[in-house]
Amino acid sequence: MRVSSARPRPRRRWLRRLLWLPVLFVGVTFLQVAPLRFIDPPTSAFMLWRQVDGLGEKGFELRQEWRDYGQISSHLPISVVAAEDQKFPEHHGFDLEAIDKAFDANARGGRVRGGSTISQQVAKNLYLWSGGGYFRKALEAWYTVLIELTWPKQRILEVYVNIAEFGDGVYGAEAAAQAFFRKPASALTAAECARLAAVLPNPKKYSARNPGPYVQRRAAWIQRNARNLGGPAYLD
Repeated sequence: MRVSSARPRPRRRWLRRLLWLPVLFVGVTFLQVAPLRFIDPPTSAFMLWRQVDGLGEKGFELRQEWRDYGQISSHLPISVVAAEDQKFPEHHGFDLEAIDKAFDANARGGRVRGGSTISQQVAKNLYLWSGGGYFRKALEAWYTVLIELTWPKQRILEVYVNIAEFGDGVYGAEAAAQAFFRKPASALTAAECARLAAVLPNPKKYSARNPGPYVQRRAAWIQRNARNLGGPAYLD
């Protein structure tokens, strides 16, 4: 009588390993996100990419200094919300109405619109890379879910205003305030915060220090929206 071997076949071993991959992915990404509720990220994926690009640029210097939420002018968080994501306090990471409008606008042609929330932008800037593609979008959605599950809304805003690019190589509220207005982020006025928020769609093209007509119009629109939302109290 032949005794069957108790050792699993190679194919079964590989199948078991593959079945563990989703569990490993969830565990690794959770450990990337959850601790940053309490630990300030020293850098971001976007900053690292820009540092690599800047290696061949003479005189390039990446600037970023972390500031806690209470050390940043209260006008800046409401300005970026008014500019980028007015339903930020209400949604759970995705603004389905904005995504639907962006899809319809892009289908009609013309200037491409985005429907990303601030939470999605934090996920992309902190962990991923620029550009499109379904794979990156899927990763962005997953990181957004983790961020919304593990961070309070104020922490999401705090990280966003510290890693957002406000000028070429200028990241975060403190570096932007010093570079463009010669003052700390805590002393920024409502008008200056609106100008910073106005350049976020393309900080390499638009300037907060020397705003052109587009930035001036957009900054005025942001200030009106911020007031209509109720000012900084909207985020309390």
